[in-house]
Amino acid sequence: MKAEIITSGTELLLGEITDTNSPYLAGQLARLGIDLYFISTVGDNFGRFSGVLRQAWERSDLIIITGGIGPTQGDITRNVVAGLLGEILYVDAGLKEEVSAIFKRRGMEMPQNNIKQAMLVPSAKALHNLAGTAPGWWVEKGGKIIITLPGPPAEMQEMWQKQVLPRLEASSGSIILSRTLKTWGLSEGKVDELVSPYLGTGNPTLALYARVDGISLRVTAKASTEAGARELVLAREREIRAILGKHIWGVDNETLEEIVGRMLAVRKQTLAISESFTGWLLAYAFAANPASQGHFKGGVIVPANAAMVAETSAVEKASGVRSRFGADIGMAIDGCCEDAASAMKGRAFVAIDAPTGSRAISLNYPGRPPQVIRRTINHALVYLLNFLE
Repeated sequence: MKAEIITSGTELLLGEITDTNSPYLAGQLARLGIDLYFISTVGDNFGRFSGVLRQAWERSDLIIITGGIGPTQGDITRNVVAGLLGEILYVDAGLKEEVSAIFKRRGMEMPQNNIKQAMLVPSAKALHNLAGTAPGWWVEKGGKIIITLPGPPAEMQEMWQKQVLPRLEASSGSIILSRTLKTWGLSEGKVDELVSPYLGTGNPTLALYARVDGISLRVTAKASTEAGARELVLAREREIRAILGKHIWGVDNETLEEIVGRMLAVRKQTLAISESFTGWLLAYAFAANPASQGHFKGGVIVPANAAMVAETSAVEKASGVRSRFGADIGMAIDGCCEDAASAMKGRAFVAIDAPTGSRAISLNYPGRPPQVIRRTINHALVYLLNFLE
């Protein structure tokens, strides 16, 4: 099945709001094993919208449209779809009552404009909106499917998860499973090079993504049974692990702080942290992580001083914070962000102190302060993870 996404709304073209619906739906389609070939954005113009939809109809089997199903004059998605299908819009009595009831529950009288939200064409079935007033459509005609969804992300995702996703899963006739392997320490190009024999395979498929916590590899398999799909995924995972080894630090929704917290629990060890320019963010990652409860002793923040950033300073701070909190392991991030000829960069030392001795690494990252801080924290977590292993 070939899919296409159309996001509608002149506000998207003007940059007034950012399109988050397309990335969300793209990820959902990938998990279903549905090939997404095109994503288009079109303004609230009937002629241009009609042209984009007609092109999608000619080349795709599944068309998902977000936005343009509200009550205003600029909400023209229903009219455009009706025009493509050559069908006449009509007010569905049951749907009108449903929309009217939403306003009654809010203690409001339904404006006449909202009646258009109760409109259907003969080929459409309503998708009920549990988070707003705008129902969506499910249209099947000529072997193709058109789905219209609300523009607000919360409404769109609610409708997708509760009403669209189950129907697409049922129609696929297959079980599709995915598993994401998370790596650190290798560039995206290097990971791509190492796993290249598996990137062109059909089932299971393999996709790479660069994220703040490293390079992720998503393995997706399709089979007639869940057990069959799982075995395909696990077999490919074993092959990838044989190539990437310890560069893989976690899977799926696991976070670095969660894994480190579990390892501290297994080792029955405690941790204390000293931070300078990362400003409590590393400590917060542990303090807010249930897996670290009882194992994170506390942390301190020290002023960032570019003139004093050094390996010896970081080691001293790691040792000092370990002693102060009576922890088994002390960890320190000592660094700063610099503006060298308008090119932002960060330099830092990450140190670990334990009864077995001290160690430290030097880090240098380009980018704006938030990017440098996030990268430094992730690198520090990987460094601690490797120490605990």
